[in-house]
Amino acid sequence: MLKVKFTDKSLWVSFKEKVSWISTIVSLMLIFVNIPEQCKYIAGFLFLLGLFIFYLVSWYGANRLKVVDLDIEGSTVTVKAGDLFKEPDFKVIAFNEYFDTQVDNKIISDKSLNGVFINEHLPGTLDDLERCLEEYQFEDGDLAQLNEGRRVGKKQKYELGTVCVYEDFILAAFAKFDDTNKAVLTMPEYLAFLIKFWDKINMVYAQKSVSVPVFGSGITRIKEHKDISDEELLKIMLWTFRISEMRFKYPAKLTVVVHEGKIDKVNLLDFRMAKNGL
Repeated sequence: MLKVKFTDKSLWVSFKEKVSWISTIVSLMLIFVNIPEQCKYIAGFLFLLGLFIFYLVSWYGANRLKVVDLDIEGSTVTVKAGDLFKEPDFKVIAFNEYFDTQVDNKIISDKSLNGVFINEHLPGTLDDLERCLEEYQFEDGDLAQLNEGRRVGKKQKYELGTVCVYEDFILAAFAKFDDTNKAVLTMPEYLAFLIKFWDKINMVYAQKSVSVPVFGSGITRIKEHKDISDEELLKIMLWTFRISEMRFKYPAKLTVVVHEGKIDKVNLLDFRMAKNGL
């Protein structure tokens, strides 16, 4: 399935911009080069054929695009396919609202980013992580009510968007859990998470680059928006980043890492063309 259609508006706009430059250069050349009358039709045909081939190449390139750099309100933002754990500096891992660490395919799936982090990429031991969470200086506004009736997992809830810095990772309270420990969110809760999250990142990033996944791309269910795509989630993330007060100072930047298996469904050309219009 092609993520960029042959008649894609962004592709056409990009093509027209490039053609305008090509046309200008060709026009200047023709001032000094005289084409014989009998060759003009052939030259015209070859020129149009060349433009068509150029459009085909651009279309192919747009469908193969896997990284794009944006400037959002002065911050460098990179959207790319890749492995979050291979990115430099801070890497953000989404936890549930309890900061649970129990990977048992009931509380945390071992296939989720959260589970892979705990099982394969933990900087220390699980006890070290638990100690960090217990001793971390959360703000008063980060703590939500205790859930004394919860049978499995932790009982202390945290407000969505709360973060905890652990070595080179930033752990974020992202998903609400229902009574059956299923990760669910409403769209207003998703937006509230992002707004608070960017504010928290602004306080802890210490002029280091920060890499984040596409929040909501995994098993978390967004109520009434079960068919929302990664591309739409990405647009929401970048829009909330733009309206937040979060700004990365050079050389620090924000990187949004899209899973390799999902990048073919994200039209990065749209993001490149939109630029600050996100």
